[in-house]
Amino acid sequence: MTETLNAYSLPAQERETEHPGQLGLRVNAADLLTNSDWLALKAAASGLQPLQIKDGSVPEAADHGTASEYVGTICRAIEALAPNFPHDDEYLRLLVTDFQRWRDGGFAVPDFLDSLLAFAPAAERIDGLGHLVVFPMYTQNGSTSRLVEAVLIEVIWPEFIAELESGAYSNKLFVPVRFLDFTAGYDSNSAVLFPESVAVRQTPSFTWGAIFADREAARFRRVLRAAAETTSLELPADAAALLDDQQLAQETFVMWDLIHDRTHMRGDLPFDPFMIKQRMPFFLYSLEELRCDLTAFRESVKVQHDDDASPQARKHAKLVQYAVIFDRIFRFAITGSRVRNYDGLGGQLLFAWLHQHHVLHWTDTKLSIDWDEVPDVVIALGTAIEELYWRSIDRPKTAHWLAAYQLVSGTVTPNPASVWAQGPEALPLDGPPRGLTDQVLDDEFPLSMFYEALEKKMRSVIDSTAGITGESPESAAAA
Repeated sequence: MTETLNAYSLPAQERETEHPGQLGLRVNAADLLTNSDWLALKAAASGLQPLQIKDGSVPEAADHGTASEYVGTICRAIEALAPNFPHDDEYLRLLVTDFQRWRDGGFAVPDFLDSLLAFAPAAERIDGLGHLVVFPMYTQNGSTSRLVEAVLIEVIWPEFIAELESGAYSNKLFVPVRFLDFTAGYDSNSAVLFPESVAVRQTPSFTWGAIFADREAARFRRVLRAAAETTSLELPADAAALLDDQQLAQETFVMWDLIHDRTHMRGDLPFDPFMIKQRMPFFLYSLEELRCDLTAFRESVKVQHDDDASPQARKHAKLVQYAVIFDRIFRFAITGSRVRNYDGLGGQLLFAWLHQHHVLHWTDTKLSIDWDEVPDVVIALGTAIEELYWRSIDRPKTAHWLAAYQLVSGTVTPNPASVWAQGPEALPLDGPPRGLTDQVLDDEFPLSMFYEALEKKMRSVIDSTAGITGESPESAAAA
């Protein structure tokens, strides 16, 4: 028999008051990992996936009987598990209805808008609060098809993050989480859970976005350990502590992500900083993501020296600075293909900027960094990108693109075959902007000799981080 919990079945000492005058429950969702209903739900979702196509539908009538059985299992499991998540009761009720409607409609393109709108994980950001997430959805850097995925997660919300978020770094949509268990779409490099990935009939206004800080931290630790050994880099003692403490690392990434995420809509921005549904040169995405990371770096320097901030906030602020630099120059730069790899280019740009400003050194085949001088140099790169953005408001689109290219190519050497590198006179400026985008090479800024060598040595380590979580065995060591 499946056991479920509610606030009134627990001994008094195990009940928690999450808000004044209100009885709450800290459900330990990790206890559900061997629960028969969770295992049945996970197996049924996994069984559905091969029957679905990219848009989430089940096109073959011959498969509908099997799909119906799987959906029945999913619905029964959700209903049995729901008492463990009283904070999600309305969402889980509508989730069952959405599954039943999809089944009764002949498994056409799924529409889970009703249950998605009822799911509001940002409403109660309580450390350790669990959620059961089941949707037909794609997983960024995982599956590109809207298959039924099932995920058990827990919120990460330490006190110092609540302090920061309630002050200068308000971000009501941000939900940092960790994995407990998941189906195949998340056995990948995906570290986000975004509502826009769910199959719905119309696009709503989104009220939350979840980032798996445990995965970010675990792969960071594994990659940094290997990269430091490969480059003979001597880590500062507080940076080295990240290698041995998963909780410390994931809380550091929560702080980084909190500031990064809110930055996307703050500042002197081009009209559409996200460049949603627009075809633009990939180096513009590089600058936007790097701008947000460098803002997190700059603000962390402020917090580190803020006497009014808590000791935990100041401690993690210093660690965020290490994390931004090491994740960018070691993992981002050499992860993924060389086809319009905007995060890779951002890592290359930061590395080259540090090197050319003489605070990062590759001498006698050893890497060293002058940490006392790093903050001013990193902040200067952020300032250069912000100046580009500020001036963009007064520039035509193509002029902004050309200025952005000039900023990047002034530090990272372009491909010798590049048309863009020849200057404006070589580009089709008299046509639509698409003509300019078409001239950008897939690998417009190839890896340097340093990175070519590092990538070969680090390739197996980076590949080994797919599917990693904070609970992965030996998550800090290379596979």
